[in-house]
Amino acid sequence: MFPESSTGYCYEDCQATADWLLSQTASRPLVGIVCGSGLGGLADVLKDQVIFNYKDIPNFPQSTVHGHAGRLVFGTLKGRSCVCMQGRFHLYEGYPIQKITMPMRIFKLLGVETVILTNAAGGLNQDYKVGDIMIIKDHLNMPGFAGNNPLAGPNDERFGVRFPCMSDAYDRELQQLAFDVGSELGYSDFLREGVYCVLGGPSFETIAECRMLHKLGADAVGMSTVHEVIVARHCGMRVFALSLITNKAVMDYDSEEKANHEEVLQTGKQRAEQLERLVSTLVTRIEHNNNYA
Repeated sequence: MFPESSTGYCYEDCQATADWLLSQTASRPLVGIVCGSGLGGLADVLKDQVIFNYKDIPNFPQSTVHGHAGRLVFGTLKGRSCVCMQGRFHLYEGYPIQKITMPMRIFKLLGVETVILTNAAGGLNQDYKVGDIMIIKDHLNMPGFAGNNPLAGPNDERFGVRFPCMSDAYDRELQQLAFDVGSELGYSDFLREGVYCVLGGPSFETIAECRMLHKLGADAVGMSTVHEVIVARHCGMRVFALSLITNKAVMDYDSEEKANHEEVLQTGKQRAEQLERLVSTLVTRIEHNNNYA
């Protein structure tokens, strides 16, 4: 057996963390939001905030990346109860993949039904421009190909089935809703949809890797999100995800361009307000099970 309890991601540990949070706040969120690099401002839009630093939450990992605040924020968006992760965890920080995705299971145990994930990504699709927002319709899971999947190891049926389906990982209704909202807000010019590819990082991609990923059908590449999506779907939550295209992947050996994290954070600043408006409007339009007749 795997020493699950010692790494802090077995069912009982997740339940203990969820119970602790529920005892500290009256908020009962139906929507969970994960903020990507430079996009933590989403949480600042929440009203009636109750804030926890990751380091104060039992069993919770710590965020080590610049541009990731490391706070869990409960609050409301236009009356809708939400919980927001300001700062996420990545493989390249050295965490076990189960630890990275543990917050998704805690979301589920808090009562969350819909997860919205954002990230900063490099554009592989030649039609994409820096500052475009890509609604993720599907993914390529490179670490998964190598056997690094958050669901590896013993399966706990209390979370979900052993072999979960991923062909419907990204909720199509929510994708359509986001396009409708984007159109109303006048964002159609920079709203895209495409396939996101995850790599382990932290080194950015080589030119050969970018060319390969593009040939395989990836429109954007990054170092997050997919692991969380897999675990969120495993435990039955609806998923919507989007990438802010913060840089164009270098595809040409004659290019002088170089990917860098500062560029990523800078683009996040410039487009953050529109992205926040898109997500907050989307949240107010989501129908939950308890709203159905």
